[in-house]
Amino acid sequence: QVQLVESGGGLVQAGGSLRLSCAASGRTDSSYAMGWFRQASGKEREFVAAISWGGGRTDYADSVKGRFTISRDNAKNTVYLQMNSLKPEDTAVYFCAAANFLATMGTPTSWGQGTQVTVSS
Repeated sequence: QVQLVESGGGLVQAGGSLRLSCAASGRTDSSYAMGWFRQASGKEREFVAAISWGGGRTDYADSVKGRFTISRDNAKNTVYLQMNSLKPEDTAVYFCAAANFLATMGTPTSWGQGTQVTVSS
C-alpha cells in the first residue's frame, strides 16, 4: 500500500493561486493512478482531478476545468495540483488519493490526511 502526505494548503484571496503537493511512499514500485478530492465543511467529499500512472490521461471535475491542473513526477513519487483563479467555493480540505487505475479512482486504495485550502472573498 502507498502512504500519501499532502502539503501546500493555506489561505489565499479569491483570484489567487496555490499549488498542492502529495508525496507517496511505501509500495511505489508498482504503477498507480493519483487523484485529488476535496471536502467542504458540512458537505460530502467530491472528486477534483486524477491522473494516470504515465501522466498521459487526466480527468477533472467540471467545477475546476480550466482552472486546476494535475501533474505528476514519478521520479519524485509526487503528484501536484496547480490551482489558479481560486474562488471562495474552492474552500475545502483537499485529499490526495491513489488507485490501481484511473478508471477506479472512485474507490481509492490509499488516502492522505488532507490539507486545508481557504479562499477569502
